[in-house]
Amino acid sequence: MVEQSLNNYLKKTISIWDTFVKKQMKENFYHGILLGILGFQQNWSVSSNKESGDGYSDILIETEDQETGIIIEIKYAETGNLEAVSKDALKQIEDRRYEEQLLEEGVEHILKYGIAFYKKKCKVIVVK
Repeated sequence: MVEQSLNNYLKKTISIWDTFVKKQMKENFYHGILLGILGFQQNWSVSSNKESGDGYSDILIETEDQETGIIIEIKYAETGNLEAVSKDALKQIEDRRYEEQLLEEGVEHILKYGIAFYKKKCKVIVVK
């Protein structure tokens, strides 16, 4: 559902010229898109590049009831291998322990999203 919706959004809104920059800037472009979309959830606390564990998660979200947390790691799939790169994003979440802050705050349910982008396509893998 998330992947399909995001792919539809990318097809309708962006140009491949929007990502005609260095790799790091490509990730920033998609990061900004997601922040814009997720920021409209009025009852969510959405943070960008928040320190947690051994690094900075791309996007960290806490719901109003503070029972659910969402961690999103974004990667650009330079070779187009969306599956492998989205798995790498999830591995980074685990390796760097981005869930640490949420656990310390007593968040009960944590969703981890590894999202890989390539031009107008994406692959989303979620771990509950």
